[in-house]
Amino acid sequence: MSMLKDVYPLYLNNKAEQPNTDLAVTDKFTGNVAFRVAQADSATIDAGIAGAVEAAEPMAAMASYERQNVLMHCVSRFKERAEELAYALCVEAGKPIKDSEGEVSRLIDTFRIAAEESVRMTGEVQPLDISPRAKGYQGMWKRVPVGPCSFISPFNFPLNLAAHKIAPAIAVGCPFVMKPASRTPLGAIIMGEILAETDLPKGAFSILPASRDGADLFTEDDRLKLLSFTGSPDVGWALKAKAGKKKVVLELGGNAAVIVDHDADLDDALERVIFGAFYQSGQSCIGVQRIIIHADIYDRFRNMLVAKTQTLVAGNPHDRDTFIGPMIDIKEATRLDDWIQEAVAGGAKLLCGGQRNGAMLEATLLEGVSRDAKAYHEEAFGPLAILSKFTDFGAALDEVNDSKFGLQAGIFTRDLFKSLDAWDRLDVGGIVINDVPSYRVDNMPYGGVKDSGLGREGIRFAMEDMTEIRNLVIRRRT
Repeated sequence: MSMLKDVYPLYLNNKAEQPNTDLAVTDKFTGNVAFRVAQADSATIDAGIAGAVEAAEPMAAMASYERQNVLMHCVSRFKERAEELAYALCVEAGKPIKDSEGEVSRLIDTFRIAAEESVRMTGEVQPLDISPRAKGYQGMWKRVPVGPCSFISPFNFPLNLAAHKIAPAIAVGCPFVMKPASRTPLGAIIMGEILAETDLPKGAFSILPASRDGADLFTEDDRLKLLSFTGSPDVGWALKAKAGKKKVVLELGGNAAVIVDHDADLDDALERVIFGAFYQSGQSCIGVQRIIIHADIYDRFRNMLVAKTQTLVAGNPHDRDTFIGPMIDIKEATRLDDWIQEAVAGGAKLLCGGQRNGAMLEATLLEGVSRDAKAYHEEAFGPLAILSKFTDFGAALDEVNDSKFGLQAGIFTRDLFKSLDAWDRLDVGGIVINDVPSYRVDNMPYGGVKDSGLGREGIRFAMEDMTEIRNLVIRRRT
């Protein structure tokens, strides 16, 4: 039985409003409209920003325990509504139900971490008497909220990636306006419903589904002091160019690589690489796209990968056996299908998969892909991985770096020194040893370099972005 209502509001200055039902959200497996959501116009977005400006001072004045109480209320309510949240995510994103349940658990973790960090926003006492002229001077600094923030979140992790913006903002006392992805707005709307149960100051939050054109309003307004965007590189860098004087944090795309060295535990690596490449239909910016395998084990591991990939169950995301659900829409599935066909036409060998039915695209493995092919150098963002072989570990590191992206990388090796060499040499935001680049714990610093972004998320690190250092100097007369 459906847990979803037919109609959902937006949240403007902490309150539910239903000005229209203009945004139709589909069940990504059936393609049918599942529910309708209110869509914000420019006047509503302007009112949300104005409300956030008014809320800046009372939000900053909240005691640490008060901010913590809000976050712990959310943790409690998310646990109570976990089944509903997972079901909604399965419908609006087409995410297999087991992955949906996993994302709800991460949502809870993220708010719990923020609750813990909300009472730890510490500063520092700093001696200033570094020379005779500064004798008698004492310094200290603290962190203060940056002010009203603007958040734009993506479709692929609509709960947890929204949480990585909302939770640290509450932890430090920043009011915010959020534009959730139009294809998957419901998770953020339910978060708004739960936040509305708290006593946050009026204007502390607005959750405003809007058209893509509406992103300009979330980006360009000078009343906003920080923009945090997660999504495609092309859109992210374009928004940064329009953002003006505000701080900008970008979590963008990738075509992550994993190296499987000759000494790896292949049975263990197999399970993790299959997960990294194909969980939630590969629609993850740190999903495994490039699998770089030592020549001594290449044939064996390739055969293991193909056999395992062919056993993955594709179909209805509500079925608990399903591992591969639909991509977010037919357009995206068609795009990636075209890239696969282009690679094959350019000489690549199709090892398995490669068939599309609507938004369903089979889990696909290719080898011998030209470095000029989009499947190699662009972000696939779907159930595709490409195989290559290496003999020299340094050359494998160079191959990982042969990308305009630099989010995370994974390496399966038992050699400590190779691990440290990778940490030194790989031009990425994070290296994961004996696991896939797709692995993330929600309190670690997470983000990329090059076209993959700017800044770091992970609660404590986002809190630093959402605050400014305010210095105090005291002169003691002697």
